[in-house]
Amino acid sequence: MTEQLYKVYLRSKGICTDSRSVQEGTIFFALKGSNFNGNLYAADALDKGALLAVVDEEQYVRNENYLLVPDVLKALQELARHHRRQLDIPILAITGSNGKTTTKELIQAVLSRKYKTYATKGNLNNHIGVPLTLLAMDSTIELGIVEMGANKIGDIQELCEIAEPSHGVITNIGKAHIEGFGGIEGVLRGKSELFQWLRQTGGQVFINSHQEMLSSMARRFSNPVRFGRVEDEFSCELIGLEPFIRYKTRQGAIYETHLLGSYNFQNIEAALCIGQYFEVEDAVANEAIATYIPNMNRSQLLERAGLRIILDAYNANPTSVKAAVDNLKEMKADSKGAIIGDMLELGPEEEQEHYKVGLQFAGAKIDLVVFVGTRMKSAHKACPEALYFETRDSAAAYLRENPPRDMLLLLKASRGIGLEKLLDALPA
Repeated sequence: MTEQLYKVYLRSKGICTDSRSVQEGTIFFALKGSNFNGNLYAADALDKGALLAVVDEEQYVRNENYLLVPDVLKALQELARHHRRQLDIPILAITGSNGKTTTKELIQAVLSRKYKTYATKGNLNNHIGVPLTLLAMDSTIELGIVEMGANKIGDIQELCEIAEPSHGVITNIGKAHIEGFGGIEGVLRGKSELFQWLRQTGGQVFINSHQEMLSSMARRFSNPVRFGRVEDEFSCELIGLEPFIRYKTRQGAIYETHLLGSYNFQNIEAALCIGQYFEVEDAVANEAIATYIPNMNRSQLLERAGLRIILDAYNANPTSVKAAVDNLKEMKADSKGAIIGDMLELGPEEEQEHYKVGLQFAGAKIDLVVFVGTRMKSAHKACPEALYFETRDSAAAYLRENPPRDMLLLLKASRGIGLEKLLDALPA
């Protein structure tokens, strides 16, 4: 079945899983979810010009333009694995609790200076996104970069079995998706499935020596490439954070970036280390880092109406929130503020971790603290002097009536909160 489907894929114009965005000549995969059944839209996809509709319910098959399979998702994953094997190129996998997407973007910025690369778009990093990423790589691609996300133990193993990475890096281990992993030990076990795969297959690992839990894994490998410490295969020196990261290379060259926060320095080191391994010239790699500008609500510094806004609402967990707040405290400004929204997927530790967020602000020299969301009520208990709003809309109403001025303002929350929409309530 996979061989048959692959022949169609080779003459198609790509893969589509949403009938609303079908392009002529694509293959439509009728995926299912908890609230939708893609089989219902197979006929519509074909009417719009799809080459083939892959379905797993016989009642929807009408003619030879349908391919009936036992499970559409499995068919997509098996097709992606088969395609990956035909590519015969290095596949670099990236996972970790924080910084995956930024690290992926930085690595692509560096490696694309020498190779034709393809990297995960946005955050398509799950059991559907990884196959779509692989199937978007054509025969001209020289190096693939695949971001891997996980909510529970076993997820990374599953993604490795699809993408079969030859190289891999774990950005860090922190308190993310605790609900699914069952605690920090579960996070470590789940994320390290990437290194376990590479150990079993003889792949190449890049190890962040700043992270003790990751550094201790180096002895499992005969040829680890480490970064972060002077004695490692790669290191550079953080020399400034005002407002953006400045660093010095081993050769003494100094570069200024468009990235905020010491937490992003490790992401830079990872990208430069991997660039060095793949023999990208030092000056070229560092220029790629220096010209990279973050987007998609990740550590962006916006300036408007006297406000300097750190927009970091792409994701949030206890580790990343602490790093963002610490960075805010370190930055120079006459007046500072923070709007912090709910952190999701924390399970039984939800109330305790939100309370700890409040403790970070208690007694801190931050002029405006706003907590947003039902979970942030626990943070407000730890820091009652802060403002608290149960909903984003009520916070927006307050900000319109009481607009902050002349301030360095941090916006941080989990993606599902949509905290970036509060920008509309701030002075333009």
